[in-house]
Amino acid sequence: MYKLLLCSEEDTASVNIRDSLTSFRKWESDGKFLYYENMAIASIPKTHIYAENVDNIAKDAGMKANEMIFLSRHKAVSGIPTLTVHPIGNFNDAEFGGRPRTLVKASPATMTSLLRSLSSADTGIFKVSFEVTHHGPCVDIPATFIEIGSDRPQWNDKSAAAIIANALLDHEEKDYITVIGIGGGHYAPRFTEIALNRKMNFGHMIPEYAFKDLDENELVRMITDSAEKSGTGLAYIHKKSMKADMVKRVVNAIELCGIEAISSNDTDVIEN
Repeated sequence: MYKLLLCSEEDTASVNIRDSLTSFRKWESDGKFLYYENMAIASIPKTHIYAENVDNIAKDAGMKANEMIFLSRHKAVSGIPTLTVHPIGNFNDAEFGGRPRTLVKASPATMTSLLRSLSSADTGIFKVSFEVTHHGPCVDIPATFIEIGSDRPQWNDKSAAAIIANALLDHEEKDYITVIGIGGGHYAPRFTEIALNRKMNFGHMIPEYAFKDLDENELVRMITDSAEKSGTGLAYIHKKSMKADMVKRVVNAIELCGIEAISSNDTDVIEN
């Protein structure tokens, strides 16, 4: 079984990451995929986020893939140099690929170990963080995006591509407890901090903006789906990011879902 790494030929950052990977190791080719140990690289001409069911390229070729990692650029108005990882899917509308109200299975151990590996590197001007769950495409196997941001100069930065390539080649997955994250903003600084310092892997992460105007049924739906697609019954709530009445709503919804809320103190510190 392979981890399928997907490159988009129209994405400069994606191509740079792929090229770094192939320069750092000797990959074997069968004409469709490049192979190294338990990883395979495929390249497509179009943008990742709209490549619905792109995991079928492995199935159609008779190659068994049990996970996908999308090599990608990240765009933000801030232009802040950032290296990010995140799960995919849409809590509400599907503005950027995927399907409405549909999440893709997360890869908590892979995604969180990649975050740790990036953070341990000399990233220079680049910040390292999670992003919360967002955008497409919709695929049937667990998936993670790993990205270079946040604008063209960074997408063209081959040193950033090399950092990500090394993380992909050398990250060490840990069998820590898995949680979903609830609350906070898009770049999930609290979840990032916990993942880097506690023995906790994150799956789907629901920012407050995704549910603050929704009713209880929708909140329960989001939490239930996030937990199921992350393979966990545990949730970490970023309480300090929300007002007391919102925290109460989230706690009540978690109880209705049959999910247990835990704190960062419920796990051991990672020893560096």
